[in-house]
Amino acid sequence: MENISTANTGKASAPAEPMLEMNMTPMIDVMLVLIIMFIMTLPVAQNAVNLNVAGADCAIVSCDLKKPVKVDIDFDGTVSWNGQVIDRNTLEYRFQEIGKLDKQPDVHLLANRLTLYKNVAAVMVAAQSRGVKSMGLIGSEQYL
Repeated sequence: MENISTANTGKASAPAEPMLEMNMTPMIDVMLVLIIMFIMTLPVAQNAVNLNVAGADCAIVSCDLKKPVKVDIDFDGTVSWNGQVIDRNTLEYRFQEIGKLDKQPDVHLLANRLTLYKNVAAVMVAAQSRGVKSMGLIGSEQYL
């Protein structure tokens, strides 16, 4: 009986040698699936400041003065409270005083168009951490 490998070529071929290299394709496929599953199960990082932001049409009611507190942020990060320039510690103290009140005045935040986002976020975080429950962003029409 003739060897099958010699039937086609007419020559006797050497017996097949075992592969010395590992087949990496299945291992790479498994690793890719595991990476995708890991990425999908990661929680989404959220750096959010939760405040009740008042709309443009809401009624403005404050405690004693019947007018809201206006906080302005200038282009260089300077903060003003009702037109008076204050530093960060004074701002936090005033937010803390508002946070202690049962009926809090509205806080209106007006940020200059050129100010950095970190300045606005710092004021909002200071308000939230001191107990201010309502803050309205005014002057947003300048960004349209």
